[in-house]
This record gives sequence, C-alpha cells and structure tokens, in this order.
Amino acid sequence: MPLFPVTQNCIYLNHAAVAPWPQPTGDAIQQFTQENLVWGATHYPKWLATEQALREKANILLNAGSPDNIALVKNTSEGLSFVAYGYPWQAGDNVVGIRQEFPSNCFIWQSLEYKGVEFRTLDLQTLGKSSPEQALMALCSRTRILAISAVQYTTGLRLSLPPLGEFCRKRGILFCVDAIQQLGVIPVDVAKCQADFVVADGHKWLLGPEGLGIFYTSEAARNSLRLTQYGWHMVEQSGDYQAETFQPAASARRFECGSPNMLGIHALNASLGLLLDVGIDNVWQQVSRKVEILAEGLSALPDVILLSDLSAERRSGILTFSAGKENNSRIWEAFQQHQVVASERGGGLRLSPHFYTPEAQLLETVGIVADAIACY
Repeated sequence: MPLFPVTQNCIYLNHAAVAPWPQPTGDAIQQFTQENLVWGATHYPKWLATEQALREKANILLNAGSPDNIALVKNTSEGLSFVAYGYPWQAGDNVVGIRQEFPSNCFIWQSLEYKGVEFRTLDLQTLGKSSPEQALMALCSRTRILAISAVQYTTGLRLSLPPLGEFCRKRGILFCVDAIQQLGVIPVDVAKCQADFVVADGHKWLLGPEGLGIFYTSEAARNSLRLTQYGWHMVEQSGDYQAETFQPAASARRFECGSPNMLGIHALNASLGLLLDVGIDNVWQQVSRKVEILAEGLSALPDVILLSDLSAERRSGILTFSAGKENNSRIWEAFQQHQVVASERGGGLRLSPHFYTPEAQLLETVGIVADAIACY
C-alpha cells in the first residue's frame, strides 16, 4: 500500500483546500474506531496519552516553548474568534489586516464594529513599490492587533513574519497569525517571529481531518484575553467533577471548553508524526521544487501568466496561473476529465502540490494545460 493512496486515483494538487490523508492516518482512525467499537471508552487513558502526544508534536512543529502553549480547537475561525472576542477593546481601537484575506480573517474582525473597533485593511494590489511588511507597519497609536495570514490563499504570497513580530513587540501590539497555508509545508517558528497567537486548521498542509485545529498562544497573550466559552474541560482541575467553583487552566487548555475530538486527535497525531519524520525543512525543499517544476512548464506555454510571486522570500506551496477567461474554462474542464484536483482562486487556477506529489503527475498536468490551450 503506498504512503498516499490518492496518487493511484487522481492528480491531487489541492492541499491549499482540503488534503487527502496519508495511509498512517487512515490506519490510526481504523484502529481508534475498532477500539471504540469493541471496548467502548475502556482505553480512554491511552487516548488521553495520544492527545498529549499531539500537543507535543504541535509544540515541536511551532517551536512553541511548551505543549502548555497549544490548544486543540475546532478550526481557525474559532481560534481567531477567541482573540477577537477576548481582547479588552475600547471604542476607537483598531485591528490592521489585509483586504485580500480569506473571509475568516476578515469577517471576524469586521464583526467588532459594534464595539467601536475599526478593521483597517491593506490592499495588496495597490502597494506600488512598498512591500507588504512596510505597509503593515504604518499603524497608528490605536492599533491593538495586527492580524494577517502568513500565506495568502489566492496566489500564495508569503509574508516575512519576523520583522512584523519585532515591530509589534516594540509597540505593544499583539501579533495574530493565521498560518493555515504555511503550517505543515513551510517552517513556522513562533519564537523567531514573536507571534502572540498562531492558529491553523489540520485539514490542509497538515494532512489531517476537518474539525480540528492547532491554536498557539504565548503565556502573556492568553492571560490578556477574557474567556468566552466555559465548560468542564477548560478548568485547572478538569477531573474534579464535584468542584463547586472553578479556576481556568493556566495552560492553553483554557480555550477547550468541552470534550475533545478524539477521532480527529488520533488522525492529526498520525499526520503530524509523518510530517515530523520527513522533516518540515525537507518537506518545504521538496514542495518548493515541485512548484518550480509546475512554474517552468506552465510559463513556457502560450497565453499563460503566473499570478504567484515565485521569488525565494515570497513563494509558498501555492502556484496560481491564468491563461485568460476562455482558456481557463477549457483547462478547468480538462482537469475534471483527467482527474486533476485543483481550485479556481484569485482570477485563475490554483495548484498546490505536497512533498509526496509525483513529479510525473506535475509534468502530466502541464501537458493537460498545453492540450487544452492548443484546442482553442
């Protein structure tokens, strides 16, 4: 059985959307299912050990300082909402972000308008000669949070996080990073970038299931947030069911109000184990090369324009291209016919291979695009 059975059935270039699972993840789910089917919750102590193992893997992946800084949340939106609705806002405060963000990282901040909080956005398409980092540093005295995606979901534009983190640290601004398009494919070091909050779903580059994400908070930052959800699991003594009062957990578990997603935990633990075994530096080296292969082949075709910035400091695992509206439609139809799984994003077609994607499939994809254009 191959490590990624999906390669036997289609050309999967859609990890920036929802990723297929590797075989070890499928095996972990089957084992968990069988245990539950046959034994019920008899093995719950072992399941809790798997939960802790997942926190430890996430800690390594992010260089988070401690597993206590890791919360397991439902999704990126939930983590961002904890920040948005936990911060002690005052009327006239603002959040700074990017206009071209995925809706999650816009709607949440826009929703604070009733509190008198403004969401100020940078338009990446009108920067001129300024870099995104320089533009984002043009903040005012009422800016309380800088909230950005490490990698933009449409074209894959990657931001340099360390200078932004340093800028925020010097000015007492909280730095909140949506890392869903970077974590699992490009190294993320929360200590180096001085992020206060980092959140990412597990179902993209982390190769896990939907419904479970990783939420990093520094100790100082999480203590600055008011809690918005409460339950038995988020308290310091979560096993004391007779307690009449409670104290929120000192760790990031304070953001986990109820019963954990044990099925998702077993799956994501296996996926992170695989990524760490391969090594994130190695993963990124391989993905970067695969993006180059696609870019070299596509850029040689007539009418094709690469919409992604492929410079070393800006590239990511995403390559978006366009061959014009009519050609894009033909290419999209050809993708459906040839089982090429991709997405339509940012005015073009978005390809996002992972480290395991066979190079032969990349070349085949370029050939499919060439044939679709030639049919015009």
